[in-house]
Amino acid sequence: MAAKTMNYDDSSIQILKGLDAVRKRPGMYIGSTDSHGLHHLIWEIVDNAVDEALNGYGKKITITLEADGSCTVEDEGRGMPIGKHASGVNTLQVIFTVLHAGGKFTSEGGYRTAGGLHGVGASVVNALSEWLTVEVAHEGKLVRMRFEHGDKKIYPLEELGKTNKTGSKVTFKPDKKIFTTTDFKFDTVCERAREEAFLLSGISISVIDKRGKKEVRETFCYDDGLKSFLEYLHEDRNVLMAPVKFSGESQTIKVDVAFQYTDDYQENTYSFVNLVRTLDGGTHEVGYKTAFTKAVNDYARKYGLLKDK
Repeated sequence: MAAKTMNYDDSSIQILKGLDAVRKRPGMYIGSTDSHGLHHLIWEIVDNAVDEALNGYGKKITITLEADGSCTVEDEGRGMPIGKHASGVNTLQVIFTVLHAGGKFTSEGGYRTAGGLHGVGASVVNALSEWLTVEVAHEGKLVRMRFEHGDKKIYPLEELGKTNKTGSKVTFKPDKKIFTTTDFKFDTVCERAREEAFLLSGISISVIDKRGKKEVRETFCYDDGLKSFLEYLHEDRNVLMAPVKFSGESQTIKVDVAFQYTDDYQENTYSFVNLVRTLDGGTHEVGYKTAFTKAVNDYARKYGLLKDK
C-alpha cells in the first residue's frame, strides 16, 4: 500500500502568534514538561524578585505553595511598572504576554545586575499556566491584573487602592494539559531557595507550604553568604582549614570566591554567573583556577617552597 502523499505548499506554513509558540513547544523554553520543567516556572518568577534584591531593592522574598495547587512569589522590590507602554497597552500586559520584553537587555534598562537577560520568564510562566494573577504596589498605587491560558483571556487592569509599600506578587497555576505533573515538591523548592540565599548575603527567602493539614515554613538567610555555603556543604566532612573568601571588581564585573580544603581526594566546584548555576563550568571557572594556581606557585617559588626545574 502506497504511503499517503502530503502536500507541501503555501498553506502548509503556520504562524504561531503571541504565546502560542510557548504552549506548542514548551520544552524550548523551560527544558521539559515534567517535574523539572514545572519547578522551573517558580524560578523564572523568583529570578525577577532576586534581580530586584541584587540591585538593592528589597530584602525579603516569599514563595508560597498554595492549597489549590498554585504558587505565589512575592517580593519587596520596586514593583513592576504599571503605566502605559510605548506599544499602546499597559506595561504589565506587555511583561506577561510579550516574549523578549524586559528591562535587562541593556545597562539603561533599570538593572545593573540581572540573572535573567532574555525577557521571556514572566511571559513563559503565564503561557504555561491555567491562570495567572499579578498584584503590584508601585508609586503609591496597588493594582491587579489577571490572565487565563496566557494571552487567551486578559482582564483589564484593576486598581485596588493606594499604598505606601512597593513590591510585586505573582500567583500562577500550572496547566495540567501541558505538564505531566503539577505537584510542586516542597523539598525541591527549599533546596534551590537555600542555594540562592547563600549567594545573596542578607537576603531572606521563605518557602511556605499550605497544602497539608498544617502549614510548613522554612526561611533561609545567611549574612556570611559563601562562607555559610561552604560550611553547609562540608558539615559532614573533615575540614582542614576555615573558609577563605575574597571579592574583586573590574568595571561592571564583580566576582566573589570562597574555598576550603577537606581531606577528600575529589574536588567539588560550584560556579554561578548572575546567580545562575553553571554546571558545565566556563571561562569564569577556568580563569579562577588558572589565576589561583599561578598565585600559589608564585608564592611557593618566592619563599623557596617550590623549585623551578
